[in-house]
Amino acid sequence: MREESGKYDGLRRPDDVKTVTVGGLHIGGEHPVSVQSMTNTDTSDIEATLAQIEDLVGAGCELVRLAVPDKEAAEALEKIVSSVEVPLMADIHFNHSLALKAIEAGIDGLRINPGNIGGRDRVREVVRACAESGVPIRIGVNSGSLEEDLAESFAGPTPEALLASAERHIAYLEELDFTDIIVSIKSTDVRDTIRANRLFARKYPYPLHVGITEAGAGSRGEIKSAAGLGAMLAQGLGDTIRVSLTGSPLQEVKTAYHILRSLGLRKKGPEIISCPTCGRTEIDIEAIAAEVGESLEGCQGEFTVAIMGCAVNGPGEASHADVGLAGGRECGLIFREGEVVKRAAEEELISALLQEIKKMECDQL
Repeated sequence: MREESGKYDGLRRPDDVKTVTVGGLHIGGEHPVSVQSMTNTDTSDIEATLAQIEDLVGAGCELVRLAVPDKEAAEALEKIVSSVEVPLMADIHFNHSLALKAIEAGIDGLRINPGNIGGRDRVREVVRACAESGVPIRIGVNSGSLEEDLAESFAGPTPEALLASAERHIAYLEELDFTDIIVSIKSTDVRDTIRANRLFARKYPYPLHVGITEAGAGSRGEIKSAAGLGAMLAQGLGDTIRVSLTGSPLQEVKTAYHILRSLGLRKKGPEIISCPTCGRTEIDIEAIAAEVGESLEGCQGEFTVAIMGCAVNGPGEASHADVGLAGGRECGLIFREGEVVKRAAEEELISALLQEIKKMECDQL
């Protein structure tokens, strides 16, 4: 079942959403919101692409998308597909023959825009191959590549224009009796993305891949993505997500899980609660929180760690967490499951806290 799904009053219930399977990953319905990303290697460089896929899977990525812009990339797919267990999706535009090659190579999913793949005859050929091989299609609608006629009719990439584009592409496939479909409707504008997905959810049962396209780099991109994804996920919109950041795809995966965890939708890895620091703080909370966070990087355990700096909220937060630290004057208390287990000097607090975490079978420590 979708984790904590009953916590939100969404626009549509999970059981109103069709389940689509990409490889062994179930997307939609009662299944947890999954995390995906896209490699930024040259797909024809098999060694580099496999190395990045391995890193992404290690970070928790559950679906990896690969750009297939040319024949060389398509020819590399068979080796890549046979070398990994994570579901793979080929991203293809303009050339239907590349889509057919990807299907022949054993790809698990196909991302295309039926409107730019070369006309209805070629769409029909790709859809037939997908149906025969059990390969679902993700329809991708993006504000940056909206069809010219729709941009003109709606005076730009408005939410209504984006919906109209999705409807057009869905109609292509439904006319061919193909409904193994995932849809993404993305804009660089957060509010437009939210509205477009709300409009879609009222009309269609297909699972939604949600995100804010070209969100940007660093904290700007992370904040923009969190604002948009948080608003949509809290309304029950989104069955799989990608955080689109400028830079390493590994950061996309980490950010995605932080967003999902904050909404109670996924519990992968520890939750770290730390105070914002103020004039009452008498230990270096910033340094302690940073070092503990680095030490827990990659830990898969599901537990809460509180790192607090003073006597006002510190003891309460620390005692409510699975493991906690409540600071005093150049010292602090270590809590475990609500009980004080140790008093330590400031320079010993990190090791004392990590020691208690290790007792909870966090193998990474």
